[in-house]
Amino acid sequence: MDKDLSRLLYNYLTEAGMAEGLAAYINLFVLMIVVLILVLLLDVLIWKVLRGLSVRLARKSINNFDNFLVAHRVPRYVAHVVPLTILLEFVPVAFADFDYAESIAIKTLKILFVLLTLVIFRKFFKSVNGYLKTRPKFRDKPIDSYVQVFMIFAWIIGIFTIFAIVTDTTVWKFFTALGAASAVVLLIFKDSILGLVASIQVTINDIVRIGDWITFEKYGADGDVVEISLATVKVQNFDMTITTIPTYALISDSFKNWRGMQVSGGRRIKRSLVIRQKSIRFLTDDEIERLKKIQLVETYIGARNDQIKSYNQENKINKELLINGRNLTNFGVFRKYVTTYLETHSAINKNMTLMVRQLQPTPQGIPLEIYAFSSDKRWENYEYVMADIFDHLLAALPYFSLELFELPVSKDFVPVEDDMAQS
Repeated sequence: MDKDLSRLLYNYLTEAGMAEGLAAYINLFVLMIVVLILVLLLDVLIWKVLRGLSVRLARKSINNFDNFLVAHRVPRYVAHVVPLTILLEFVPVAFADFDYAESIAIKTLKILFVLLTLVIFRKFFKSVNGYLKTRPKFRDKPIDSYVQVFMIFAWIIGIFTIFAIVTDTTVWKFFTALGAASAVVLLIFKDSILGLVASIQVTINDIVRIGDWITFEKYGADGDVVEISLATVKVQNFDMTITTIPTYALISDSFKNWRGMQVSGGRRIKRSLVIRQKSIRFLTDDEIERLKKIQLVETYIGARNDQIKSYNQENKINKELLINGRNLTNFGVFRKYVTTYLETHSAINKNMTLMVRQLQPTPQGIPLEIYAFSSDKRWENYEYVMADIFDHLLAALPYFSLELFELPVSKDFVPVEDDMAQS
């Protein structure tokens, strides 16, 4: 706006006999009202144009990124840029007679411009974040962490720029001062810096993804990862509570990620039956004939017994005592029974490790460990499969004359008088 044109009202009022000071204030007031009305109308017009264009682009575009831009009102905030720029250019003309007020107005508008830029960046990054989360490739990645990092740097630059505007100094002086105060800055942003490093390592090394089931005993977390941000990781436990873990703890502490199990062919069953040692013994011929009636070990007992008899006869073994030569034991036959039972069980993955092994004897007894994998990895079904297997094995033990170890209860102790009366 031409300076002479902006002073038309001032000149008219002074010629009419009004004091110059009052005429200047009235001139400024009228000019600001007119410009503000024009700027508001321009802002609405630009917004309507941008909204129409964005809606048309959203309908025609293949991806839905523009939908997120519209949802986060990015075009609406961009529409404010032109009116704010016009105001900034108009201030020196309108405040020609008010140097101090002109300085304050220019600084205020510049600060608003910086804040508007930060808001536009924030809305844009939120749109990018929302869009990437709809893509299968990025759905389980910690995009929130990177958005927060960008915004931290943006806000730091914005704050320094505002300080430079207020103090009439250059931004580079503030960055120079920042170098001198770097120790303080590092202390203030310690968690953010650690979180940033952790987020990068978590992503590059693919340590944790959103949706992974993790167990972190140190923090009492046992559930699914629902959010990975710059400073924290949120885990929704199976009791529906939320546990918050520092992001850098994922690389500094030890935790268990169950993703390997979830993408594999089965979920591991690793549980033992503790057999009472006194119940383990050699089998007699009568007991062998009785156990042959158990279909799962019928073939095994027949073939194995023939091999043992042939060996003992060839080596002239004295079988008056069972300990001599080779013999079948009830524990060995039961172990074979368990192996065959698991190999024919429909819920066990036969392509993964399947093993029934005897562990080192303990004061309680001899552990017989079942090591196999359930085909169904869902927690509820997995527990059902495992319970079904051990229900059967516990009920099968007496058929092999084996006993499970358990601590005695009060009714297991018989008073001396009752014991003598029974005898």
